This record gives sequence, C-alpha cells and structure tokens, in this order.
Amino acid sequence: MTEHKKTNKWVIKNGSFAVPNADKPVIQGYMVIEDDRITYIGEEIPEMESDIPVVDGTHLFFLPGLVNTHGHAAMSLLRGYGDDLALQIWLEEKMWPMEAKFTSSDVYWGTSLSVLEMLKGGTTTFLDMYDHMDQVGAVVKESGIRASLMRGVIGLCPEDVQRHKLNEAIQFAREWNGEADGRITTMISPHAPYTCPPDFIEKFVQAAHDLDLPMHTHMSETKAEVEQNLRDYGLRPVAHLEKLGMFSRPSLVAHAVHLTDEEIEILAKNKVAVSHNPGSNLKLASGVARVTDLLKFGVTVSLGTDGAASNNNLDMFEEMRLAALIHKGVSGDPTAVPASEALKMGTIYGAQSLFLDNIGTLAPGMKADFIALNTDQAHFLPHTDLVSHAVYSACGKDVEHVWVDGKQVVKHGICLTLDEERIRREAQAAFDGLLSR
Repeated sequence: MTEHKKTNKWVIKNGSFAVPNADKPVIQGYMVIEDDRITYIGEEIPEMESDIPVVDGTHLFFLPGLVNTHGHAAMSLLRGYGDDLALQIWLEEKMWPMEAKFTSSDVYWGTSLSVLEMLKGGTTTFLDMYDHMDQVGAVVKESGIRASLMRGVIGLCPEDVQRHKLNEAIQFAREWNGEADGRITTMISPHAPYTCPPDFIEKFVQAAHDLDLPMHTHMSETKAEVEQNLRDYGLRPVAHLEKLGMFSRPSLVAHAVHLTDEEIEILAKNKVAVSHNPGSNLKLASGVARVTDLLKFGVTVSLGTDGAASNNNLDMFEEMRLAALIHKGVSGDPTAVPASEALKMGTIYGAQSLFLDNIGTLAPGMKADFIALNTDQAHFLPHTDLVSHAVYSACGKDVEHVWVDGKQVVKHGICLTLDEERIRREAQAAFDGLLSR
C-alpha cells in the first residue's frame, strides 16, 4: 500500500489581497496555501476539509513578497560610513579600502543584518552580488529567504588573479544553484564594464553559456563611466556589452541611468531587464533613470535598493514610492508611474528580472511568498485604495507577517528564523573590527 505524504494546507479568510493583473486590483476573500504553493484565491468560500487551519485576515492587506533586484547585503556594515560623496570618491576612498578588509565572518554578519532588515520589511527575494558568497548562501539557508546570488568580480588585477576570481565565480554558481530547497538561484556577474576588461567580460559570457545561467552587471550608473567607456573602447556601455556577447544570455543590468534612445531600443530588442535603484541613484547624485521611456519600449524595469551604504536602508516600500514620485516630477506627468505600476516594479517585474516565473504575484500555482500589512493604522485610513496606500503611505515597519515557500518567517513583526539580538551585537562588533584593522 502506497503511503501518501500529508500536505500542509491552510486558509486565510477575510483578507484583502492585491491581484494587480486581475479584473479587480484588490479582492476581499480567501486564499488557500498548500505546502509551498497558493492553490486558491477568490471571493467565494472554497471547498475544504473541516479541520483545515484558518488564519483571520481582518485588518490585513496581503501582497506578493517584495523582490529586491540589486544589492550588496554585506555592505550594511558600512551604513553611514562615507555619506554625501560622489560615486567614484565614495568607492575609491571609502568603500573599496574598507571592503578589502572584509573577512568571511564580516560578510556573514553583514548579510545577516541585511536579511533581517529585508525580511522584517517585507522583502522575500533579493539579489546579491558580492564576495565570500558561500557565507551569503549560508544566511539564505538559515533565514528562509529566497535569493539570486552571484560572485561579483572586479577585473582590475593581474591575469592570474582574474583567472582565480573567474573560477571562484563559476564554482559558486555551479555549486549553489538550486540550494536551500530551490530558494537559491545563481547568475554570472562581472562587476561593470569600467572595472572589467573586454576579454575578461567575454570569459564571463562563455561561463554563462556553459552553465546556462543569466548574467548581471552594473551599467551606465554615472555620466563619467559612460564617457570613460567611450574613451577606452569607442562605444557607450550598452553597445559595448552587446558587442561582447553579454546580451546573448538572459541579462539584468543595474542602474542604467544614462541611456540614449538607441540604447533603450537595444535593451528592448535583447530583452535585457533593468534594476532601477532610485534611492541610491539620488543619494550618490548619479541621476534619474529614464524609467518611463524604458517601460514604453517594453523593457522590464524592477526595483533595487543597492547596498545599505548608499541608500541607507533596504526598505522596498520606499523604493516603490520614490519610483512613483520621481518620474512624475521629472516628466511633469502625474500619470507617469502610477501606484499599480510601482507595485508591479517591486513584485512581478522583480520576479521577471530575476528570471523566476513562480513568484511575484498572488495566484494559484505560484509559490506562497507573500506578506501582510497591518491596515488598522491611522495612515491606512480611510480604506479608499489599498494599493495606493501600500505605495504612497506604507513603509517596511507596517509589515506584520511574512511567508516564504509557505513557511512563516516573520510573525507580528518578529523574525522567527534569525537571532536578532545576536545579529545586532555581532554586526556592530564586525564594524568595530574593520575600523581597528
């Protein structure tokens, strides 16, 4: 006789659910979760067993888990260290000298600090491009979060060091793809066109082909780097990366602030996604990306916080609000990025940017990655338009509950999977250690 595994099935009743791609942007009703999947969402009471666990969703607004498509989690250790500086000065005089001192332990505790902040703020999936990536993978495993991870590589070094870094990136991508019960996926990631020689980038492209993985890089973040690319290679970064073959792989670029019409057409033609980082770009005075034009051309635009050293928080609600507000102000068009589009940038477009087709929206068959906002608060009343409230009124501290893969990881604002007190203590100690080295 075949033994059938008992499923973990439960239902949320009386909830408000964001379903931006449906006929109604918000439905009042029920959502059924079975193991790691959503199996039903609707206004009618679903047929179910009498003993199924029930969660009361009264005063809760359920959203897909937020997706942060660009960041460097361990850089939370450098939050507030070197603020109000231009990007190159910030990098060369503040960030890179300190990062050179990072140990694997520093990366572990810095990443733990960021993951704690992200989970409590409603981010259920994040991208991380950094070093000591096995430590980042360990934090993802322990915390229950979902992540797209890669060893980011700067190629301004001798050939033997380049070769070692490339091999490290390949080994990490191969060994960690699919780990943590499938919550970890990997990419191949040269740091940027201005930090990686062309032949080095071509080796990354070949590795991505060999491993059948997507690619990620920083691109066109500042005018200075675009001008440098023209001086060094005779091409702007988009045409340069296209020539090197990067866009022959599924690709996501971070920032893409300084683009021409022709470059936007190239990105659209090659289905290259863009991670828009409004908070970081504003703080470093890098500029404002042409998001409305990118969207018009059909480019998938998602949202990223970048590292906490250039933001300085990892609150994706803030990024959604900034994306909605900035582009209205810059374009003079109050309809440029409506709240519903900003929410998609923080959820479904984020999933698409990471080449994940099973997260980013609340629908049957999708992974049960979702969050609940407490709407029984002054800044959520009256309940006129909950999507608008989520984008224009909410912040990460309004997140009451978080689930990833159907498992609850935050309950009443408390992270269930990580030791918050120890992380706070160890992160401060790690920073103190960096200063003393």
